[in-house]
Amino acid sequence: MHSPLVPVQHSSIRRRRFLLAALSLITLASAACCLASPTMLRAATTKVIHRAAIRSAAAAALPLSSRAVAVATGVSATSSSIHTSNLRSGREMKGVTQTRASSHRTSQILSGVRSYASSAAVEEVVAKPVEKFRKDYQPPPYWIRNVELDIRVYEGKTTVISKLTVERDPSTEEGTPMVLDGEDLKLNFIKIDGEEFKDYEEKDKQLTLGRSSQLGAKFVLETSVDIVPEDNTQLSGLYKSGSMYCTQCEAEGFRRITYHLDRPDNMATYKVRVEADKKWPVLLSNGNLIKEGEAEDGRHYALFEDPYPKPSYLFAVVVGDLGKITDSFTTMSGRKVQLNVFSEPENVDALSHAMESLKKSMKWDEERFGREYDLDVYHIVAVNDFNMGAMENKGLNVFNTALTLAKPDTATDTDYMRIEGVIGHEYFHNWSGNRVTCRDWFQLTLKEGLTVFRDQEFSADMWSHAVKRIEEVRGLRGRQFQEDAGPMSHPIRPESYIAMDNFYTATVYTKGAEVIRMYYTLLGPELFRKGMDLYFNRHDGQAVTCDDFRQAMSDASGRDLTQFERWYTQAGTPRLKVDGKYFENGTYALSLSQSCPPTPNQPEKLPFHMPVKVGLIGSEDGKEIAESKVLELVDESKTFYFDNLPQAPIPSVLRGFSAPVKLEMEQTDSDLAFLLAHDTDEFNRWEAGQRLMTRVVLEAYSEAKGSGGGEVKLSEEFISALRAVLTAKNEDKQLQAFMLVLPDEATLSGYLETIDPSRLYHARKSVKAAISKALESEFRSVYNSLTEKQETTFSLTADAVGRRALRNLCLSYIISLKAPDSEDTAVDHYEKATCMTDKIAAVAELANVPGSAREKVLGSFLEDAKGDALVINKWFALQAMATGEDTLENVKKLQEHPEFTMKNPNRVRSLLGVYGNNMRAFHGEDGKGYEFLAGVITELDKLNPQIAARLLSPFGLWKRYDPKRSEMMKAQLDRVLATKDLSPDTFEVASRYVNA
Repeated sequence: MHSPLVPVQHSSIRRRRFLLAALSLITLASAACCLASPTMLRAATTKVIHRAAIRSAAAAALPLSSRAVAVATGVSATSSSIHTSNLRSGREMKGVTQTRASSHRTSQILSGVRSYASSAAVEEVVAKPVEKFRKDYQPPPYWIRNVELDIRVYEGKTTVISKLTVERDPSTEEGTPMVLDGEDLKLNFIKIDGEEFKDYEEKDKQLTLGRSSQLGAKFVLETSVDIVPEDNTQLSGLYKSGSMYCTQCEAEGFRRITYHLDRPDNMATYKVRVEADKKWPVLLSNGNLIKEGEAEDGRHYALFEDPYPKPSYLFAVVVGDLGKITDSFTTMSGRKVQLNVFSEPENVDALSHAMESLKKSMKWDEERFGREYDLDVYHIVAVNDFNMGAMENKGLNVFNTALTLAKPDTATDTDYMRIEGVIGHEYFHNWSGNRVTCRDWFQLTLKEGLTVFRDQEFSADMWSHAVKRIEEVRGLRGRQFQEDAGPMSHPIRPESYIAMDNFYTATVYTKGAEVIRMYYTLLGPELFRKGMDLYFNRHDGQAVTCDDFRQAMSDASGRDLTQFERWYTQAGTPRLKVDGKYFENGTYALSLSQSCPPTPNQPEKLPFHMPVKVGLIGSEDGKEIAESKVLELVDESKTFYFDNLPQAPIPSVLRGFSAPVKLEMEQTDSDLAFLLAHDTDEFNRWEAGQRLMTRVVLEAYSEAKGSGGGEVKLSEEFISALRAVLTAKNEDKQLQAFMLVLPDEATLSGYLETIDPSRLYHARKSVKAAISKALESEFRSVYNSLTEKQETTFSLTADAVGRRALRNLCLSYIISLKAPDSEDTAVDHYEKATCMTDKIAAVAELANVPGSAREKVLGSFLEDAKGDALVINKWFALQAMATGEDTLENVKKLQEHPEFTMKNPNRVRSLLGVYGNNMRAFHGEDGKGYEFLAGVITELDKLNPQIAARLLSPFGLWKRYDPKRSEMMKAQLDRVLATKDLSPDTFEVASRYVNA
C-alpha cells in the first residue's frame, strides 16, 4: 500500500507559530536536562535488526553487480540484516569526561530543535523524546522474583492476568512507590495480596503504585489487562501474524502485554497458562510443559514452567494452527531433549534444514564450549511478520520465515548457510544471553557481540574458515565501517540512546564480535576457553556488564586487560599504519603506528590495545620465512624486529584480519600480486587481491573512466594475477569466486573524500568489463567446464556450493561483455537451472537489461513462485537492485502490486530496503530517489517505527556526497523531521543525521 507524496506547505503563519512553539520546547528541554531522573519516561522500543541476521540482508546492502553475484553465488558482500541484521557507550578519557559527552549530546538534540524552527516545512512540534544515559543506571527499588501469567486469547481481544511476587530492595526506603512499565493496555483491576488496590496512577506509559500508601517489603501484585494483538502493527509485544499469535519482547515489548519491570536486570522465574479456542491447536510458551487440558466453552489450555530466572525480554508465547517436524537430541550428560520446529502447515516441507542445523549447533556448543542445553524441550517457530531475523526466547525461539524455511527450489546456497548460522546463533544465546544476560541495554554487545563470534566460529567449522572470515570482513567494511564514519558512529557499548531499537547495529553486533575475536587472538584458544568457562560459571543466573566479561578474561588468563576497555568506550575505525625496512644483516624492522579519527562527542582518542598478526614471505622463493606472530601494539607507535632472516621479506600484515582497523601500508602492485600468489594466509591472499582491485577502480574513478572518459586499461601484471586465480586447480572454488569479485561500491566509497555515486558505479562497471574482455576465453572455458560437470540433483556440500559460486561468477563476467550471445546465455542458464542459486544468478543479471529477455524471466520467476512468500520477496528484491534508468519507476509500480504490503517487514525490506541501498538507482542526479524514500519512511513510521527508522540509513552519509546530492538529501531529512507525530525511533536517527 502506498500513499502519494504530500507536497510540503510553506505557510508563514505556520512558520511563526512553530518558532514560538520551538522556543518553548527548547526551554522545557533545558529544564528537563537539569531535572531528569533515572526513571525518566521511556521511549517505546523493540528490537529491529537481528543478530546473526545482520548477515541475512547481506545481498540487500550490496552495490549492484557484486550484489547480484552475491545473491546468486553465496559470495555476499556485506552483512546487514533482516537478521540481520540492523549504539552505545563511552567512558572518561583525557579531556573528554562523561559529563561533557552527555552535555554535548543534550546540546546536539537542542540544536536540532532550533534547526527545525528555521525549516519552512515544519507544521508543529511533536512531543519531546527523552534520552537515557548509561551513567544514570540505578537498580530498581523493587524486584519481581516470580511471574505467573494467565493469557486468554480471543478474536479481537486478549486478557492477561499477571501475578507477581515482589520484594523491596534492601536499600529502598519504606514508602517508596513502585513504577511499572505499560503501553497500550486497558487496565481491569489491581490487587495486592488478594485485596483490591486503588492507590495507583496510570500516566506516561507507566503505572505507579503506592503514591499515598505504603507498600510492604514483600507482596503479591495481581493485575488484569486487555490488549488487542490484531491491531498491533508495530509487531512488538503480542501480535497476530497470519494464522498465529506470537510475541516479540526484546527490547521493551513485554510492557505491551502486561504491566511489569520491563528491564533486563530484573530476572524472574515464570509459570504461564495459555488458553485459546481449539481452532488454534498449538499453545506454546517458555519452559517445560507441565499440564494441558480442556477449558470452558470448547476451549483448551496449556501450562508451562521455566525454572531458570530470565528477564522479561525473553518471554514468549505462540498460539496458532501450525504444522511441525519433531526430532530429539541426547545431551553430553545423557538427557534426551525433544526438538520441534513449527511453521504454517503449507511450509512444513521446508523445515528439515532448520532441524539439522539445530542438532549441529547443540553438538558443537558442547564440544567447543562445554555448554549443555538445560530444558526438556526446544521449540523453533517460523513467523511471516517479524521485525528481526530471529529471537532467542528461552526454549521457544521465534524466527523470521526467511531464516527458517529452505528447500532447493526456493532457497539459495547463501540462504542455507545463513539459516544454519542464525539457528546456531539463537541456540548459543541460551548461555551467552539467557543464562547470563545484560544488566542494561547499554551492555547489548555483551550478549550479541559474544554470540555473533560464537556463530561465526560455528559456521567456519561447518564450512571454510577462510571463506567465512572473508564474508565477515566484507560485511564489516561494507556496513560497520560506514556506520563508524557517519553521524550514528558509537562505541560498541553506547553511552546514550532515545530509542533502543536504533542501537541494534552493525557496530554492536559485528564490531562487537571483532572485539571478542581480539580476546581470542590475544589470549589463544586455551586461555580464551578458560575465560569463557569462568564467565559462565561465575555469572550464571545474573545480569552483568561488559566489564564483568573483561574481568573474567583477565582473571582466567592473568593478563592485564585494562587498556583493552577502550574498544568498548571509543567509537570509530582505527587506522593502522605500517612501514618496513630490511637490513643487510638479516634484520627486518616493522614499524606500527595507530590513530583514530574524531567521531561525534569524541574528538580525541587514546591508543587501543591492538593485536596485529604478522607473517613474512620470502621475496625470492615465495616461502614463509617467519610464521604468524601476534604483535601487541599498545602505544601510538612501536617498532618490532625480526632477526636472522635468509632473504628480504614481503610482509603479510593483519593476518586473518586480527583487528577491525583500516590498514595503511605502502606496497607496490608487484608486492600485492606476489602475496596473492604466495601468501600462506588465505584471508591475506584475498586481501591482496582486493587492494589491487581497489587501486584499479579508484584510478578509473579519478580519471572518470567508464562514463564517457574512455576505456580502462589494465596492467598485464594485474590480469596475470587474476588469470592465475581463475584457472587454479585444486583450489577451494568458493574462495576462488570471492577472490574474483570486485570490492563493492559501499566499501569503495569509504576511500573517497567526496562521493559521486554515478561516477563510482561507472568506474567499477568499466573495470569489470575490462577484466571480462581480457579474460573472456578463460571465463567461458571455466563456465563451460563447470556446466558440463553440473549435478542433476541438488547437493549442499562445500564442493557443490563452490562449483555453483564460481560458475555463476563466470556468468556475471560473461554478461558484462555485452556480447551478442550474452542475453541468450543468461536465459539458457535460467531455463536449465536446477536450484534457486543458479536461477537467481541469471535473473539478477538480466534484471539490469531492459527488454524482452528481462520481462520473460521475471514473469517466469513470479509464476514459478506459486505464491511462496520468500520467493516473491526475491522477485521484488531483484527488481529493486537493478541498475537501469527505469529502476525507480519500476519500484513505484511494484508498490502497487497485489503482492506488496507495507505491513510485512520482509516485503518492505525486499523492495524499499534494497532500493535504498542501490547506490546507482537511489542516488539519481534529479534527487527523486531521495524524495520517494523519504515519503515512504513518513508513511511507514505510522505503522512500524522500527522499520521506518532503518530505512533512513541510506541518508546517513549525506555530507560526504557531492554538493548537489548532499543538499537534496538534507532537504529530505528535514522533511522527515517535520512530520507530525514522528516516532522516537525515526526522530533519533534523522536528528543525528541532520546534526552530524
